[in-house]
Amino acid sequence: MNKKEIESMIKDYHWMINTVQMMHDSLGAAGERLAAQYGVEGSLPKAKGAMSDPIYREYLRREKRWKKLNEYKMKIEAIQECACLIEEERELEVLHWLLEGKNYSWIARHMGLSERHIRRLKDAIVEQMSKMPNLPKTTGKSRTSEKCMC
Repeated sequence: MNKKEIESMIKDYHWMINTVQMMHDSLGAAGERLAAQYGVEGSLPKAKGAMSDPIYREYLRREKRWKKLNEYKMKIEAIQECACLIEEERELEVLHWLLEGKNYSWIARHMGLSERHIRRLKDAIVEQMSKMPNLPKTTGKSRTSEKCMC
């Protein structure tokens, strides 16, 4: 991964975590309330597998969301594995708050540093992460790191 991708994943980490949680909750009950029909509609013949079939369209929609969910999970895992490289105290603190979704000005006020200094620390974090050997890919199969689980 290049530095821009890492920077983007750090920025998006917080909402991706929240989205993964929400998607697990909402997609876990796949198929609920989709097929039950009452009254006249319940006795009419139904289309099977055609694009006009609302159940099939819902299946396709959910399948697309599951693929997106797996993409988010791979990005989250990549950042979690890379986070273990950061050893300097200030960089760890900045990374923590960035992953929590805080902006530079909030972090600067919290740490008593300038926004410019926070950005330099973030740049140092991204630089270290970009040099990680065997950096996990954000596409393909997911893997977990044996060497460092933060």
